[in-house]
Amino acid sequence: MPRPKRCRRICGYPDYWSFCPEGVNAPETIAFTLDEYETVRLIDYQKMTQEECATQMGVSRATVTSIYENARYKLADAMVNGRRIRITGGTYRIDEIPASAAINEKGENIMRIAVTYEQEMVGQHFGRTEQFKIYDVENGEIKASQVIDTNGTGHGALAGFLRAAEVETLICGGIGMGARNALQEVGIELLPGVMGNADEVVRDYLAGNLAYDPDTACHHHDHEHGEGHDCHHGRGCGEHGCHD
Repeated sequence: MPRPKRCRRICGYPDYWSFCPEGVNAPETIAFTLDEYETVRLIDYQKMTQEECATQMGVSRATVTSIYENARYKLADAMVNGRRIRITGGTYRIDEIPASAAINEKGENIMRIAVTYEQEMVGQHFGRTEQFKIYDVENGEIKASQVIDTNGTGHGALAGFLRAAEVETLICGGIGMGARNALQEVGIELLPGVMGNADEVVRDYLAGNLAYDPDTACHHHDHEHGEGHDCHHGRGCGEHGCHD
């Protein structure tokens, strides 16, 4: 059996997730992984050597060379042939968020929904959720689902993780303003104030029957954990802000 890939450490999620050539209708898309993005950021933008990049990412120089060469070829392909670049997935780790390689690759026609998940039910505390259940939907039907561990990391890192997983809609229970702001920044639709069995809730959503409360707040987090503060965890290496 092939040896499993070692997770590559990245310092933060990108601020921009896709790039598209002008004047091209429906260009073909190239998936540019977060570990590829990180090698380009460190070597070409930060002007690190490949050896320094390898140390930063916690992998061998040979691994960095391979990732970097793939990344540069994809950039060249996009520029020469007018293809769209979409940053997504990869084998990476950041602030103890699980590697996105554990998440199934998202197809072009798939809608991805995440639900805070606790013992088959919708979890009621976003910033402390230890699991998400992620659903892939096509033509109004659930095609696949999987449960992903989060280690209960704070809301800013969870928002970045969901964006890296290409989640479009989040269904949850209670949620504070810091988490709302983080999700809004990465363009994820929020449906809070939901209770019940996670699978049934998603089916209700797809049928247009989901009961939710857009004004739901998680006061427990605000008072005990400072979730009302604008904490963007995972923006840079070594940053340790508030943990919900």
